[in-house]
Amino acid sequence: MPTGKIIKALSGFYYVLDRKGVISCRGRGVFRNNKTTLLVGDEVIYEKADDLSGYIMEVLPRKNELIRPPISNVDQAILVFSALEPDFSSKLLDRFLVLVESNNIKPIICVTKMDLVKNDTIKEVVEEYRKIGYNVILTSVREEQSLKEIKAFISNKISVFAGQSGVGKSSLLNAINPTLNIETNTISESLGRGKHTTRHVELLNVNDGLVADTPGFSSLDFEEITKEELGDYFIEIKEKSAECRFRGCLHTAEPKCAVKSAVEHGEIAEFRYQHYKEFLDEINERKPRY
Repeated sequence: MPTGKIIKALSGFYYVLDRKGVISCRGRGVFRNNKTTLLVGDEVIYEKADDLSGYIMEVLPRKNELIRPPISNVDQAILVFSALEPDFSSKLLDRFLVLVESNNIKPIICVTKMDLVKNDTIKEVVEEYRKIGYNVILTSVREEQSLKEIKAFISNKISVFAGQSGVGKSSLLNAINPTLNIETNTISESLGRGKHTTRHVELLNVNDGLVADTPGFSSLDFEEITKEELGDYFIEIKEKSAECRFRGCLHTAEPKCAVKSAVEHGEIAEFRYQHYKEFLDEINERKPRY
């Protein structure tokens, strides 16, 4: 039986891309029975009913998967945040980074709407992320050079574009490839955030790569992350934790903590450490699962 990749899921149909094109498939009842959720990005084995339709018979093993947005087998996540409208949030960015790092997906930070910025505050903050080792792209749909940078990252990769609503993900993709013609919308003045213009996950062919334009969302939970694991998803904290005196140090109240010392000496950004502690409190306050 042929194999392919799910590139779109909509209204119970799964659109599978193989070497010959796209075929519309239904999932077998066995997936409902064993509670397997078919995801965009899944490599599947399918059986043809005719030239245009078929049934998905099996999902091949995934190398990773995200819950929100629901997608699998991602090479990298391009985290799109705006400099203004809505305002840049390093805390929300760190939430996304923790989620992406915990799924072993390479993150790339993209800050849009830089043409609206009147001072260097945003540049100073994102420079901290560059120091940590993250790739950071400062862009505007009006700056061709920054769009070329994004195209280079996209080529021959499966990328997920994710970020807060209204930051300009769809506008950015339209600027990279105008033929996409993805629906865009403006910021709600009353809510201060964008309207959800993307309503489903779909892999789009962009610059010799596949890109997922995903529904925007504004909050993330750490349901699958333990307090012991959290520090591993802050690159600089993980590096310094090897020097802590006590094994399993959570970098809060423990003596001779290398992480706290690094924060005091400016080796770890104070705002990143504060976010780590806030996320740790959130995990500690999480209700136990039964």
